[in-house]
Order: sequence, then structure tokens, then C-alpha cells
Amino acid sequence: MLKALKKIFAKGDAAPQATAPAAGVMTPPPAPAVEPPAPPASPVDSTEATPPPRDDKPAKDKPRRERKPKPQASLWKPEDFVVEPQEGKTRFHDFKLSNELMHAIHDLGFPYCTPIQAQVLGHTLRGKDAIGRAQTGTGKTAAFLISIISQLQQVPPPKERYMGEPRALIIAPTRELVVQIAKDAMALTKYSGLNVMTFVGGMDFDKQLKALEARHCDILVATPGRLLDFHQRGEVHLDMVEVLVLDEADRMLDMGFIPQVRQIIRQTPPKSERQTLLFSATFTDDVMNLAKQWTTNPAIVEIEPENVASETVEQHVYAVASSDKYKLLYNLVTQNKWERVMVFANRKDEVRRIEERLVRDGINAAQLSGDVPQHKRIRTLENFREGRIAVLVATDVAGRGIHIDGISHVINFTLPEDPDDYVHRIGRTGRAGTSGVSISFAGEDDAYQLPAIEELLGRKIKCEMPPDELLTSIPRKHH
Repeated sequence: MLKALKKIFAKGDAAPQATAPAAGVMTPPPAPAVEPPAPPASPVDSTEATPPPRDDKPAKDKPRRERKPKPQASLWKPEDFVVEPQEGKTRFHDFKLSNELMHAIHDLGFPYCTPIQAQVLGHTLRGKDAIGRAQTGTGKTAAFLISIISQLQQVPPPKERYMGEPRALIIAPTRELVVQIAKDAMALTKYSGLNVMTFVGGMDFDKQLKALEARHCDILVATPGRLLDFHQRGEVHLDMVEVLVLDEADRMLDMGFIPQVRQIIRQTPPKSERQTLLFSATFTDDVMNLAKQWTTNPAIVEIEPENVASETVEQHVYAVASSDKYKLLYNLVTQNKWERVMVFANRKDEVRRIEERLVRDGINAAQLSGDVPQHKRIRTLENFREGRIAVLVATDVAGRGIHIDGISHVINFTLPEDPDDYVHRIGRTGRAGTSGVSISFAGEDDAYQLPAIEELLGRKIKCEMPPDELLTSIPRKHH
């Protein structure tokens, strides 16, 4: 009852702010009817996000803030972003994106679309639903973000909005992936005035709630569990979602999130009234059934995984007894003085044992698995990114969606049971056109996985015996 009363009273307060983003965010096509009330509130809300200190002097501050974005827009033109046409490549210029969005793309240094961006944007910018099969590292995140931003810029927001009413919703399975998507979204919205927010479990609920209450939410990126928490408390309402994105749908199936995702989708407008984009590394029957339920006549875009992994990553397989795998790992890291390595294993207990042995043997190592608390996961990733940790040991679920530049080597301590996971793993190195190296340990327990991996890649990977010096005993001084 109390929340219902709060909402009734909040409505009166929200309305004047709600018209603000309509002018501040949608500068290209504002309707004349919306323009008159916009100048008093818009720029303070959307660009500064600190309304209280400005309430004393509205007449002076607001006109000044209103003028600032306009010179920026007029100073930067798409013509300043010169990209020569190239056969077989699509430029962002070819999509007639807004100046604000082109400016952000220019800042990020994206001259041409990746294959999935070119194909997806060709459909989604016309309002079509889409389902895409693509790995991480293909540029799929920018594809759906550019589509969302274009949609939100072209359609003015409703005149009356509550703070917890996102216009675009992106659901992803892991916290790290949510954080990365939000980071990319902030970079792409930096000149558009759109607000990006994140909800992830394992982090301060009240802090996330305060951020939600401080300003309107245009793009919300969330894990399913935390989003449901907010919705069930009445803090978030999804009936105004214009674009829904489901990223890594196959992983959400694997992790058992689909019942939660169904609950969330039931709160959004019917699929005929929203645009839905679904991305998955694989198109299994289960994934396609979900796509059929949640999308309307979708365009289907498929990017082959070998385009991502095999060209920039030098791949090796060492035939090694399971009992010698740890010795081989230790010697590879120490003898070559590797400083940023990811090691993958199939099970959480395996990950824990490998990490504990590396630390005991004097190597700066850390682990990422579902058992690691969220605050520790974030600190671990930051330490790995900054070079304080040399070896990061992870499960497939925890390692999915990690975007850290400069990873020189990926070690498959155990070969994955799903060949697609092999591509995901080695895709942590050789990113953004740089070269990388992957080394897989094929023992008596997992060598049978190799043929399926080679079939997916479309080529054989040479299997070698490790040199004797890589199988020497670990020095006793570390024990």
C-alpha cells in the first residue's frame, strides 16, 4: 500500500523530469509539442544528473547548459570521420546513424563493421527482430547496442516516466558480461545523453537502487536473478521496454536461468509491440524453440566460429599423461616467464586445485568459478587486467564474457566437453586482430574430445609430445 501511494505522489514529480530527456536525448526529431516544457528541465537532468544543487538558480543555469551540447554537435560532422569504401566491407556511414552515435563510433576507432554488425544492423535498424549465432569477440555487443541507441534516439520517450522504467533491456548470464556490455554501452551513448544502468547480483543492492532512483533509465543491463529482485520489490517496471536483448541464450539455458528469464519477459510488452534480439554461440533445438516463442519473424544471422578463433590464434596440442599435466603447466609458465595466461578446466574443484598448487609453488595465480563471491571476482579481474596476477584459472561459465586485452596464452588444462567451449576459450587471446597462442593438454581422460573440436574448426590440430625440459620436476624449494 505504501509503495502504491509513493508511486501516485512520485508521478507528479516525475512528469516534469520526464519531459526533460525527451528534448535532451532526442535532439534530432523532437515534436513541437514537447519542446516548450523541455528547456527548463532537460539539460540538468540528462547531462549533469545532479538536479538538487541547481534548483536555486534555474533561470540562469538551464539556458547555459542547453547551449553546450549544440556547438559540440555542430563542430563534429560525419564528414570528419573519413572511411574509404572497400569492396566486401560495410562502413557505419552506410547506415545513416545519428551524428552523436557516429561521433562515439569514431572515438572508439571502428572504421568498418564486423560481419555480424553489418548483417544484424541491416535488419534491426529497420525494426526487425533478429537472432544471431556468434561468439564473443565478433562485435555482436556493438551490433545490438547501436541498434538500441538508434531506436531510442528516433522515438521520443513517453511524457510521463518513472525512474525504474527502462526503454531497452539487455539480459546476460554472468556479472562480468553485464559489466562489459554496460561499459561498451556507456562509450557508445556518451554524446547521446542516454542513461545506462546495471543490475548484478553479489553487489550492494542499495547502491544500485540509489542509482536507479537518481535518474531515468534508458538502457538497463542485468543478470536475471538481480533483475527479478528489483522487479519483485516493485522498484523496476518493464511495461515500457521497446527493445529486448537476450545475450548468450545458450549459456542461460546451461545455467538454468530460463525460468527466471520467462518471468522477466512476461512483464515486458507483447512480442508484437517490442523488438527482440537474441544471440547465442550455438543454435541448438532448445535455443531455437526459445527464439520462436520470444521473437516475431526474426532475421537469422550466423557467423561461423572458425572466423573468430583460428586465424589469429596459434593452436597447439600436447599429448600428456594426466598425472604430468600440472608439471607441464608449471614449467610452461615459469620457463617462458609468461605474465598474462588463462587456464581453463572443466570443473570447479579442478580449478580450485590448480590455483592452490600454483600459489603454493610461488606463482601469482587466482581462480574464477561460481564459488567465488562477486566482490572477489571483480577484484581478481582487476588484478589480472593490471598484471598483478599472472595466471587466471577459470571454468567455462566464469570465463565466458571476459574481455581483457593482452592475454598472451590460453591453456586448456582439460579439453572441454562441448567443442563450442573450445572456441570460446581460445578466443580470450588473439583479440582485436592481435596474435595469441593456445595450448591444449590432451590426456587419457579427455583426448577423445579432439575430433569433435577439429570438425568444428574444419581442420586438424597437430598433436605433439612436450619437450623433456617441460616435464622436469618442480623445485622442492616451493613446497
